[in-house]
Amino acid sequence: MSTELPEGVQARDVPTARLTTRVLEVAGRDDGEPVLLVHGNVSSSLFFVDLLTALPERFRPVAPDLRGYGGTEPLPVDASRGVADWADDVLALADALGFETFHLLGWSMGGGVAMQVLIDAPQRVRTLTLQAPVSPYGFGGTTGPEGTPLTPDGAGSGGGCANPDFVRLIAEGDSGLDDPTSPRNVLRGFYVAGGRVLDREDLYVASMLTTVTGEDHYPGDSAPSGSWPMVGPGRRGVLNTMAPTVLRLDGIVDVDPKPPVLWVRGEADAIVSDTSMFDLAALGQLGAVPGWPGVEVCPPQPMIAQTAAVLDDYEAGGGAVARLVLPDVGHSPHLEAPGEVTAALVEHLSR
Repeated sequence: MSTELPEGVQARDVPTARLTTRVLEVAGRDDGEPVLLVHGNVSSSLFFVDLLTALPERFRPVAPDLRGYGGTEPLPVDASRGVADWADDVLALADALGFETFHLLGWSMGGGVAMQVLIDAPQRVRTLTLQAPVSPYGFGGTTGPEGTPLTPDGAGSGGGCANPDFVRLIAEGDSGLDDPTSPRNVLRGFYVAGGRVLDREDLYVASMLTTVTGEDHYPGDSAPSGSWPMVGPGRRGVLNTMAPTVLRLDGIVDVDPKPPVLWVRGEADAIVSDTSMFDLAALGQLGAVPGWPGVEVCPPQPMIAQTAAVLDDYEAGGGAVARLVLPDVGHSPHLEAPGEVTAALVEHLSR
């Protein structure tokens, strides 16, 4: 396995009005309809290397590294704005590249960024693709399809909910298999289904290890809470951007114009799920986190149901929504079922 970029893919730094952004793109493809590919948490643009070249030549795909990942300038993440720091960065990159309008794909946390871009600049988004997106109501601390907060302070979400061993191993650059919480083991156990070993696994692990750690980045700071699990979100860093106290993206229902939406997900996704293995409430229900107060007080977050409800409302309001659900696929459909995902994406972009 290799960490080299595949033939035809090149990296460059793009100065923008906000920061210098590292992007991957297809060499020599300077024309065509722009397609921005926004990665998720603990990853980078490197997870899109094959999708970049798989798209037909009539498209100009560009995959940026978000701040705090890859080769982009690692400015702090202001979590008090939700995911707006990243959304503003994406729009600044589009400006720098001269993209008046563009297609937009967001994966996982990047799906939240993409929804924020749509809310902020609906006239610029030609189509929106959400791949295994974070719930419109964030990650942790809500219940019901309408995203009702469990507590006023967002207990069970934010920077204090990360596995400290995983964070430490990222900071140490661990690329091995000895520790069960190593990035490579997390890639095999959670990013994909069934323990798949991907052809570019070394490249993806290298991508995960570019994640900047600390209170201003991943996972962020935290605050004590009087509610189980006795920790709530802080105001800085990655995981706090997805706390229900600051993130609410159901505003996509009200945008005008409404671009066509494609929602892609794997049935075996263990990260974004109605029983997510990264949701402390779901882990508490399994007995993996002590003191869980019960389903009446702290039920697992129904992430899929929440996204479905918002997209149903989007459709009811006149927007077109296509859905692709893939069996035996986890959190990374474009890596696990590349042919099906690329075909669906090309059809969607052509709408």
